[in-house]
Amino acid sequence: MANIDSVTLEVTDPSTARSFYDAAFGLSNSGLGERLRLRAGETPTTGFRGYHISLIASQPANVNALFDAAVTAGATTLKPVAKSLWGHGGVVQAPDGSIWKLATSAKKDTAPASQEIDEIVLLIGVADVSASKRFYVEHGLKVGKSFGSYVDFDMGSSPIGFGLYKYRALAKDAGVPAEGTGSHRLTINGDLGEVSDPDGFAWEPVRATR
Repeated sequence: MANIDSVTLEVTDPSTARSFYDAAFGLSNSGLGERLRLRAGETPTTGFRGYHISLIASQPANVNALFDAAVTAGATTLKPVAKSLWGHGGVVQAPDGSIWKLATSAKKDTAPASQEIDEIVLLIGVADVSASKRFYVEHGLKVGKSFGSYVDFDMGSSPIGFGLYKYRALAKDAGVPAEGTGSHRLTINGDLGEVSDPDGFAWEPVRATR
């Protein structure tokens, strides 16, 4: 079964980006610190980069704490925190351009607020869900749930969850226009080897990022 150890974001200034993530999500003292890598680069890109990373918390108060800390640290609000049928969440864009969804399926708080992160999930936007699903199944991933425009892979004990969503639907979910060109500025570090999927998302062996 495939595993995602971490993701690498290409940023203009890794030091500045790290300071943001420390202030926003407690990068240095949370599980995210082992799963997020930063690499200097300015590969051309415009608009929506075709993905968002979700930080899943255990209760609404924790989502609010993460959201408020991110905005205070310099993130742009794409979707304010709000209740919905599925739970409670909001979306922000980091100064480096990456999009982060902060969410919980819980409806009520059961403990004092904290910035604790329970799960990390990478969701990528794809042009052809069936083709991308087939690519990943052929490379060893197991489908957990599939709803036509959405695929959630069963990642087992992987520290990062992974799914596919129709490109325009994902842009809508993120709260941004669907238009975008150029680099994703994202590399997935896992055990699929060195491959690129049908939508140009690159995978690298974990050892290549150490």
